[in-house]
Amino acid sequence: METYHIREQIRRLPGRVIHKVPLPQPQMVEGNGARRKIGGICQKCGYKNVLIVTDQTLSKLGYDQAITQALEKAQIHYAIFNDINSEPTIDLIKAGRKKALECKAECVIALGGGSVMDTTKMIVAGAKLPNRTIKSLLLKFLPVPGKTLPMISVPSTAGTGAEVTVCAVVHNSQGVKTSTVLIGLDVTHVILDSELTLHAPQTVTAACGMDALSHLVEGVVSDVKVDEANMYLSKEGVRLIFENLPVVIREPENIEARLRMCRAAYFGGHAINTQLAGYVHAFAHSIGAKYHLPHGQAISLMLMPVLEFQKTACTEKYAMLARYCGFADYDTDDDKAAEIFLQAVARLMSQCGMDKLVPPVKKEDYEELTRMVVQDSINYSAPVTLSNEDIELILKTVTLDE
Repeated sequence: METYHIREQIRRLPGRVIHKVPLPQPQMVEGNGARRKIGGICQKCGYKNVLIVTDQTLSKLGYDQAITQALEKAQIHYAIFNDINSEPTIDLIKAGRKKALECKAECVIALGGGSVMDTTKMIVAGAKLPNRTIKSLLLKFLPVPGKTLPMISVPSTAGTGAEVTVCAVVHNSQGVKTSTVLIGLDVTHVILDSELTLHAPQTVTAACGMDALSHLVEGVVSDVKVDEANMYLSKEGVRLIFENLPVVIREPENIEARLRMCRAAYFGGHAINTQLAGYVHAFAHSIGAKYHLPHGQAISLMLMPVLEFQKTACTEKYAMLARYCGFADYDTDDDKAAEIFLQAVARLMSQCGMDKLVPPVKKEDYEELTRMVVQDSINYSAPVTLSNEDIELILKTVTLDE
């Protein structure tokens, strides 16, 4: 119980710390094919040389060609680093930094999902600290004097929010995931191009949507105090997902619904920056690492168990979301409205097929997983502090039948 009381005492500390970190204030450019505007953006900013960072799949599909053509039209020199085929590693970041320095990049354009975004964050930081080893950059907090190189984020999925978050997750030299908060990350533009998400498989679209929803809901219920403007973005993101995720599942070609999902995911990234995450992520990270489960699936697996377990502490905010999304009238009492909200989440998961995931947890792993959840949750500011017994009760809901 001693560690529980310590965790209870420091629960609000991460929220206080994150508010001391300067956050990017990017200009958002959105629309179908919006990445074709990047040439004009770079020209207006006065860049002569840029680096494009993307992954092997997107490069093979030619999704970077709209960007290169726009840069050529604007007479801007560019180089491409497309060696990414995994989550960020020290070797990938080292190679990317070398490329940025060789081409004298004044800006780096990140085209891809969370792995590309996190790799790029470390590249734009490392390029401003060229004499440091990449290993030495993997600190809990990495200050970059005078800001990083400018970064233009072009997310290819509507989920992670990594296009704007100040955190990068990297595999260290032992292959263990570590997270670094970049102090001075300079994301100048976020390009939300719904065209990039059109051909994503339904399972990927659904998993990314649930990931974004988790960022937003956890932001709303977190123990971090934020102003009305930040809370509005989180609530609006939740509403956008409820209204548009079922549409893109039914109608994959619906460009407008996909664009609104991109916007919701961006709001989710903003929520991580200002309100942090919570136990849904602590459980998902731990279970995902232990059983090699993709992040979106791990989030989907843990979303309902955690939201239901912390209902007592979150009743008022669940009720607020139910009313904001139009699920409950403003005269509905909080308990009933909160239950309506939880039912809406469960219904959304069913509509997206994310309620059929096979529970992966084994009883003999409870002790290890509990330690992992406790360790991960210290990074967040959840509305409650779970005891080891509470964590085990939640793990039982996703345990394989013996």
